[in-house]
Amino acid sequence: MDAFYASVEQLDHPEWRGKPLVVGGNEARGVVAAASYEARKYGIHSAMSSALAAKKCPHLIFARPRFERYKEISLQIREIFYEYTDLVEPLSLDEAFLDVTENKVNLKSAILIARQIREKIKEKTGLNASAGVSYNKFLAKTASDLNKPNGQAVILPEEAEAFLEKLPIGKFFGIGKVTAEKMQQLGIHNGLDLKQYSLQFLTKKFGKSGLHYFNIVRGIHLSEVQPHRVRKSLSAENTFEKDLITLPELEENLHPIFEEVIRRIEKSGIKGRTVTLKIKHSDFTLQTRSKTVEQYPDSETIWKIGLELLHQQEIPKPVRLLGLGISNLNITEEQVHFGEQLNIPFEESKDHYPKK
Repeated sequence: MDAFYASVEQLDHPEWRGKPLVVGGNEARGVVAAASYEARKYGIHSAMSSALAAKKCPHLIFARPRFERYKEISLQIREIFYEYTDLVEPLSLDEAFLDVTENKVNLKSAILIARQIREKIKEKTGLNASAGVSYNKFLAKTASDLNKPNGQAVILPEEAEAFLEKLPIGKFFGIGKVTAEKMQQLGIHNGLDLKQYSLQFLTKKFGKSGLHYFNIVRGIHLSEVQPHRVRKSLSAENTFEKDLITLPELEENLHPIFEEVIRRIEKSGIKGRTVTLKIKHSDFTLQTRSKTVEQYPDSETIWKIGLELLHQQEIPKPVRLLGLGISNLNITEEQVHFGEQLNIPFEESKDHYPKK
């Protein structure tokens, strides 16, 4: 989906259409979760501080997140996917992989299926979607970003390596900003540069990810679309309007986060043996504290452990965000559930390569 959260807000608020808008935070506090395409023209993007976004665009509109609404529309979109295939792997509320090698409508063209799905999404929800089509997940994801917004692109098998050789390293799906900077320091600026390095060299520099980088630049990615996947944790967090300084303040504000975690535990039936406290300071430095117990803790024990972790050592700087979660779960495989947050602390034919 294109700028999903922001697009939903503009859909539901006609007076905001065509205007720069972000979801999450406010002018003085918080972080941008999603930015409309009008806002992006000002250099605003997800994970940017709200204060900086407001500085870049003084007439920027701030919308509070409404996850129930986003989930409602996401389910409508998911229903469209299942008209074509049961092999749907959701990545988030606004993105999914579909394997249409064999499909319910007996179409041999994945390009045509993608176009039909986008048209149905527009008809049913009023929102624009973009699609990428290729023979593996990595290339399909890469293609999906080529012609945004409201576009579609395909990378054919015989074109994949030549395409990847020209692709800037920062555009590779799964290569984040930090890794891209590390590669650029090694003289790796595009796929062709990456291709010059041996598997041994990449493994030495990037550990287990080295094999992944060695393969993807050659168009190799063997991961299948997985309609079920293992859930690793369950958590909730909150970004505060004002920094918290004292322990009583931190305890008071941790409790509603704990209550939200318990609500999600009871709703899902999930249990976990590890409790983790997440602390983000006013300077955006992040700290986590964890404790693992032998038996799955009940709600009272989770709260006690949360307090214990909070008091584990002195908190030297003001706190802007607290999070609490469980891991080491009592499940081996679980159908993907929609993620939730209390308050967002963070956040996007023309059928071929992008036109120049």
